[in-house]
This record gives sequence, structure tokens and C-alpha cells, in this order.
Amino acid sequence: MKNNSFFLALLATLTLGLAPFAPEPHFFGKIRWVLGGAEGMQAMDWFDLVMHGAPWIWLVIESVRLIKSKVIKH
Repeated sequence: MKNNSFFLALLATLTLGLAPFAPEPHFFGKIRWVLGGAEGMQAMDWFDLVMHGAPWIWLVIESVRLIKSKVIKH
């Protein structure tokens, strides 16, 4: 079951988390914008960052769960 959650999170990250694919993924552009001071960002831009960032957060959580389950078994 845990592997299924991980692969579903990975699939969501590779699709929604990276969309649109060209010229660069939205998520990376928004992160660069925030790191540059977020000047001119409006509410829609923040919402877009959250929506494209959610699969990444989910993937990190599932990765930690998967690693913890592997470490506990050994």
C-alpha cells in the first residue's frame, strides 16, 4: 500500500507538479520568483505556487514514509 502511495505521488509530481512542461515548469519559475523577492506576485500567483507545489510536498512525505518503513524493517 505504501508503494502505491509513493508511485501515485510520483505520478502527480511528474504531471501536475511539472506542468506546463515548456518553456519551463511553472513550479520552478514561481520558486525563482519567490527567492527573488516575490515582487509583483498577486494572489493568483501564490495560489498557482501552492497548486503546483502540493504534489512535491506529497512526494517528499511519501518518500520519508517509504524510507522509514524500510529502515524499521531492517
